[in-house]
Amino acid sequence: MRIGLIAPPWLTVPPAGYGGTEAVVGLLARGLAELGHEVVLAAAAGSPSPVAQVPGSLPPEPRHLGRGQDELRHVLNAYAQLQGVDIIHDHTLAGPLLRLAGSGVPVVSTAHNAMSEGFLPIYTAVAKCASLVAISQHQRTTATGVAVSRVIHHGINAEEIPVGAGMGGYACFLGRMHPNKGVLTAIRVARRSGVPLRIAAKMQSAGEREYFREVIRPELGGSVEYLGELRAAEKFDLLGGALALLNPLQWDEPFGLVMVEAMATGTPVLSTTRGAAPEIVVNGITGFLRDTPKALAASLPECTGLDRRECRRATETTFGVDRMVRDHVAFYENCLAGTLVPRALPRL
Repeated sequence: MRIGLIAPPWLTVPPAGYGGTEAVVGLLARGLAELGHEVVLAAAAGSPSPVAQVPGSLPPEPRHLGRGQDELRHVLNAYAQLQGVDIIHDHTLAGPLLRLAGSGVPVVSTAHNAMSEGFLPIYTAVAKCASLVAISQHQRTTATGVAVSRVIHHGINAEEIPVGAGMGGYACFLGRMHPNKGVLTAIRVARRSGVPLRIAAKMQSAGEREYFREVIRPELGGSVEYLGELRAAEKFDLLGGALALLNPLQWDEPFGLVMVEAMATGTPVLSTTRGAAPEIVVNGITGFLRDTPKALAASLPECTGLDRRECRRATETTFGVDRMVRDHVAFYENCLAGTLVPRALPRL
């Protein structure tokens, strides 16, 4: 197949630091190419992905993350450049709606956002002009009235991630500097359990900076340290040395790639039962799922007793990049053969 991939415009593919969607698109592009498919990528200009890329893309601008005019300019150029492909897989929010303007190429769209009240009407429209992929069963079950064609979990290339010994004597938090990621809860859990905490977080938007300044900075000091945003090698070094990843989600995250990345280093995950976490973490095997700060704090020391080999094994099988790529190839073939029957959950 000749496959066009469209990534969001604000970060490179793969990203230099934080960027779960861009990391997944980068792995998918490379994996498809290694299987012999011809891949053309529309991503931020200068992306280091080894596959062919469309001309005319905008340079990356993380400070504008989420700005609609950048996304629209990007996808208009992408669709114009990808008319000769067999199928387009669009990872932007607005891009698939361009099929309504007459694009004749079959389009697959992955929903990277939670099926919240704000996103449901958008994905309802997207599913009418593209074959929609959910990234977890939880996201699928919350997509009320949206015709979802397939659920495909993200995957990573564990071979490129070093295994750590988890002997650093600390827990870590990795994610965005946002209240719904649970960084404040992570601080309180770590202090309650007497375990040092190292925090690595993206902090680029005005809201993220304000949250850090007003809420998180006063909590720092002593055994709680903020490291900033880390590049890939630094991130995996942090994860590999930790006794656990503290990921006390305060929202229904549709996937949570950081949990899989932690497990790839051998580090178990301590999370709440929100969103897709129960699909990723096997309670008592690759981490613990608890829903109160008290229960999270009690379970944190117990993470040292888990088998780090089981964490790694899960990322080589259930959440491996080969599985993810094969699932997408089969899905593309179904789309082109016209054998899909998307189903929507009834509205309550």
